[in-house]
Amino acid sequence: MSWVVVFSAFWLGVLTSISPCPLASNIAAISFIGRQTGNDRGVLLSGGLYTLGRTLAYMVLGTVIVAGLLAGGEVSRFLQQYLNEALGPLLILLGMVLLGMIGGGLAVNFSGENIREKAEKNGVWFALPLGALFALSFCPVSAGLFFGALLPLSIKYSSFCLLPLVYGIGTAVPVIFFAFLIAFGGEYLGKAFHCLTQIELWIRRIAGIIFILAGIYYCLTCIYGIDLSF
Repeated sequence: MSWVVVFSAFWLGVLTSISPCPLASNIAAISFIGRQTGNDRGVLLSGGLYTLGRTLAYMVLGTVIVAGLLAGGEVSRFLQQYLNEALGPLLILLGMVLLGMIGGGLAVNFSGENIREKAEKNGVWFALPLGALFALSFCPVSAGLFFGALLPLSIKYSSFCLLPLVYGIGTAVPVIFFAFLIAFGGEYLGKAFHCLTQIELWIRRIAGIIFILAGIYYCLTCIYGIDLSF
């Protein structure tokens, strides 16, 4: 497995983190971490535990699904034979989701007010289960990136743990970034958050176009057998 594949998993995680639903949960996590202002160790510990929680949730979920799919001989052979053919349409659908063309109203949300209230009461250590619960709050974009992009990548390279782990770290990048800002540069917090909200839409649109173009490429080469090499 090349570093390009590992970086792709990380980038999928970053892209997930700035998508609308995960971004909202990350903002909630940042506000929770921000309560520790003045306690640098508490801020960094909360950020680290939240990241660990998200990473563990995605790693366990990814490992169970990938290992289960690859365990059966017939399923494994089927996936290895037809995964490239399925990847094209999957990428096109994922690009359409990123561009907001489909799947606008669906979501699975575990980040309700009760969870946030418990986090407020239980202190720093609740950041760990908070990260895991927020990770499992899927919206169309995050579900598409995880199930439609990361899992096929993990199956293709038989990566049970590494790619889901790297993806999980990527999904917590904004929280890690803002945890350091809260701890060491609070005066820059507002500007950094404003920049993030400004660029999120453009990053998502560019990624959506790239996914659609990649999907068309896979369809032409793997389904229709057209040689596009020059």
